[in-house]
Amino acid sequence: MYRLLKWFAVCTSIIMLFVLIGGALVTKTGSGMGCGRSWPLCHGELIPSNIDFALIVELSHRIVSGLAAIVVLVLSVWAWRVIGHKRETKFLALLSFAVLMLQALIGAAAVVWGQSSAVLALHFGISLVSFASVFLLTLLIFEADKRFDAETLIIDRRMSFHIIGIITYCYTVVYSGALVRHVGASLACPTWPTCTRNGIGLPTQMHEWIQMGHRAAAGLIVVWILYVAILAFRKYKHQPVIYKAWMVCAVLVLLQATTGALVVFTKLNIFVSLLHALIISCLFGVLSYLLMLVTRNKVNRQKQQ
Repeated sequence: MYRLLKWFAVCTSIIMLFVLIGGALVTKTGSGMGCGRSWPLCHGELIPSNIDFALIVELSHRIVSGLAAIVVLVLSVWAWRVIGHKRETKFLALLSFAVLMLQALIGAAAVVWGQSSAVLALHFGISLVSFASVFLLTLLIFEADKRFDAETLIIDRRMSFHIIGIITYCYTVVYSGALVRHVGASLACPTWPTCTRNGIGLPTQMHEWIQMGHRAAAGLIVVWILYVAILAFRKYKHQPVIYKAWMVCAVLVLLQATTGALVVFTKLNIFVSLLHALIISCLFGVLSYLLMLVTRNKVNRQKQQ
């Protein structure tokens, strides 16, 4: 049963990534109104009569999101029944489906009534939480099958502080990046890393400030993650799960910074932009797992006391 459940969980995680990337594609191609102001139908029709690129992108995203809702519900119930004895399973099973529904409702509200850029930027952040919860469920299934041991890890207070701080800050960086896209500030500064549209190097108007604010925030998280990765390299080699997780984070955050720069250099190349969204999703997933280990570590300490 574990083998089939593992395959289903992996496939569900991949589908959730498609939902994330599909949402980013809708935003980047300006296809949010591809189906007009109607939801879940397109222009009030079950089978659209006038098909264009924007409609295809928006409708495809809706179909994939609908499929995701079904498979996430199946995974949640299945995991609850098979590995419900693991402490985090029931919470993640409920969270994964509930957040996915919230994500769908916000998307529907944006289509029917419209939303401000600030509210729309939250949509990607909620999508990240939805993906992360499914990803964590998948890892729990692999844990239950004894593919790796993460039940008795010891994480000191210093590392716990960094994990909680980084994932919280990462969410802020993600929001700022989504805001850059939704306000149309992606190319407000045509050079990287500084903003030299006016030959000054400093932002001079709101879109430039939003863009440079995101770059500054992203730069800080790169430094922070690399610092903690070095810390893990020095002190956590005896705990491979933590050590390897931080090595993965270090690689992902460097790739994220590189693709962020390439987004500017390639003038919003769609492939690079989607890769940028994919990498931050994977990074947030790994950080979420580290956060789960911190909560588990606290429970283990309380039991020992």
